[in-house]
Amino acid sequence: MEQEEIREFLQKGNFAAVVDATHPYAQRITSSIKEAMKGMDIPRLRLKREEDGYKSQAVCFDSNEICAKALEQTAGNILLTTGSRDLEIYCRSRQVRDRLYVRVLPAPESISKCIEQGICGRQIIAMQGPFSAEMNEAMIRQYNISCLVTKASGSAGGYEEKLEAAKRTGAKAYVIGRPQGSEEGMGFAEVCRALEKICGRVFVRPDDTCLEIILAGAGMGDKNCLTAEVQQAVHRADVLLGSKRLLEQWGGKDRCHPFYEAAQVIPILRNMKGKTAVILFSGDSGFYSGCASLYTALKREIGEKRLKASVRIMPGISSVAFLAACVGESYGDGAIYSMHGKDLCNLAQKIKGSEKTFLLTSSVRDVNRIGRILEEAEMDDCRVITGYQLSNKNQKIRSLTPQQCCGLKEEGLYTCLVKNPSVRERKATHGIEDEAFIRDKVPMTKEEVRDVSICKLKLHQKAVVYDIGSGTGSVAVEIAGLRDDIQVFAIERKKEAVSLIRKNRERFRLENIIIEETEAPEGLFGLPAASHAFIGGSRGRLKEILDALQHINSRMRVVINAVSIETLCELREILQQYKIKDEELLQIQVSKARKAAGYHLMQAENPVWICAFRFAGERDTSSWDIEG
Repeated sequence: MEQEEIREFLQKGNFAAVVDATHPYAQRITSSIKEAMKGMDIPRLRLKREEDGYKSQAVCFDSNEICAKALEQTAGNILLTTGSRDLEIYCRSRQVRDRLYVRVLPAPESISKCIEQGICGRQIIAMQGPFSAEMNEAMIRQYNISCLVTKASGSAGGYEEKLEAAKRTGAKAYVIGRPQGSEEGMGFAEVCRALEKICGRVFVRPDDTCLEIILAGAGMGDKNCLTAEVQQAVHRADVLLGSKRLLEQWGGKDRCHPFYEAAQVIPILRNMKGKTAVILFSGDSGFYSGCASLYTALKREIGEKRLKASVRIMPGISSVAFLAACVGESYGDGAIYSMHGKDLCNLAQKIKGSEKTFLLTSSVRDVNRIGRILEEAEMDDCRVITGYQLSNKNQKIRSLTPQQCCGLKEEGLYTCLVKNPSVRERKATHGIEDEAFIRDKVPMTKEEVRDVSICKLKLHQKAVVYDIGSGTGSVAVEIAGLRDDIQVFAIERKKEAVSLIRKNRERFRLENIIIEETEAPEGLFGLPAASHAFIGGSRGRLKEILDALQHINSRMRVVINAVSIETLCELREILQQYKIKDEELLQIQVSKARKAAGYHLMQAENPVWICAFRFAGERDTSSWDIEG
């Protein structure tokens, strides 16, 4: 606004006061506000931005001109964050201009000023702030900046975040001090108090009522392993929450509460105002931590205005990083899993596929389980490095055999590193030879038919699959071996077949196969809803099974194998009586070579029809062919 516009706006608004909270360098608008208010009977309050401490962290200059001159004596790229108004000063010297990367507002006039001064292309960073320290750091690293130029604009202008980014990257920070003659002002609290007197009532001040919540990684537990940032937060906290183990070394029972789950923590926080609460989590806050779920719950509380607070996360040192450092190993090239509070699936397969496997455990029982799994998988050459009570005075690091792990009795917190000298690469696709399965006389879907059928299922992450008429379990084994997060239910009614499925599951060490000795479709109800189903055998009940599958999930992907002409005829009705999409019907016949008297003769297998489709919603009965 121009001066007259400001005056007209204030006169029409019937305001009690004017707070000038403009940028300390925006002297023109401040001058316009002053002139516009002459003769008005309302006060003007100048909000001053904080600038304490900047001189100790940067090279300071009294003006842009002096700073630009100093930049001529430097080398490397320059990030200019002073805006477009003073850009001409820095472009007078080509030696400076050619090294500039200018951060300006994404407005046409700002970009036009850049182009007028010969700044164009990748030298222009048109973005709207404020910027975090991490964003500033990323820009400095992206453009290989040697020197960052900023104004001492205070916390509201993101000044501290710029200095922090310069410090992290080693870039120089050149700071333009406040303009000569810039006026003094009042801090935020002072402005609020002045407004209370003017208006005759108390204002709600965020600095008095807003709760500060910090979710902090506490490392392994010893206070010396906390980052300096977390230590400072703990010391100034009004309330500390976390497990008893993490709180016991901090004393002060009046401020410590042994809670860390959302249902326990949130009611406590709702009764706090204008204070700081720190919730401690073992290890690193972003590494298999309960911090994520609490953060989500807190953000929901804040968003729904049930809690007036700010929340942020401070990372810590994970036990994996600590153990790796203790034994001189890297962990970036190892596999990392958590057994903490859950039954980790297919652990033997995971360890087989990695030279180094780090495991977070809940107790000594998990270490015992690791030993048993290795013994059962005949992986006796593995060594298990156990980190017991890491960082504490009774810390122990031992190298154990699987047998020694089974006999371990000392209760406490363990982090383990399993070193496998005989790594066996895990297959990226299905394709197990028929001879690898225990079969006896139970029918089995042959290898090539399995391969095509599983491809047609079009599986995805976290799929839930029904293998109906599982037989030997060959399809279930192939599917379960693709990904540990796929859950397979092997549905089989025959006892001898169920026994074979169990043997094959144990043979391939797959814990994500659940065997259901039951009849389909009756046995399907009560199971978790499937995303996919493979029907290898239906015993003449194909329609009933499909009705049940559609009822369970009307978007399910289904693959059916048919060997007999009768079953194939039923498939015609399927395509007519159900709303389906993405349907495929194909026949596959495989011939394999066998040797006979020095010759290779092709021996044909029985032809198999494969029908694949996806349910597309509820059944459409209008097109049923009753007589057919």
